[in-house]
Amino acid sequence: MDKDTRPQLPLHITVKDFFRAFWKTILIWIIIVIIILLGLYFNIDKTIIGGVVVIFGLITQAFVGLIGIISLVPLVGPIIAKILALPVFWLINALGYFVSILAIKKGYSRDVMNYRVLTVVLLVGIVIGYILGKLL
Repeated sequence: MDKDTRPQLPLHITVKDFFRAFWKTILIWIIIVIIILLGLYFNIDKTIIGGVVVIFGLITQAFVGLIGIISLVPLVGPIIAKILALPVFWLINALGYFVSILAIKKGYSRDVMNYRVLTVVLLVGIVIGYILGKLL
């Protein structure tokens, strides 16, 4: 077969192709944002809103779709998707939430805020370190 007669793969993806491929994920995340906004507008308890969003996201696989979209970003997208899939990353974050609940009940709300900022900084540092380690 001659090289010139083979079909050529497109070197770029258009916005139309992106929306055609990910319309379900985008629609699900729009629904999730609407659920959150309506819940906040009607003063529904935030734990109930969070529970509904988590259950809806797990049933519809919205979180997997979001990681799939993140992984499309050239160079760093696949690395960020790998990090978000790490169980250790999720365990550190979950442990931070449990400790903050206990501290708030004991009256250390200001300290909890500082602690949560440090936890987020630690997790962002892990992500940046992992990306730099893979790139260099």
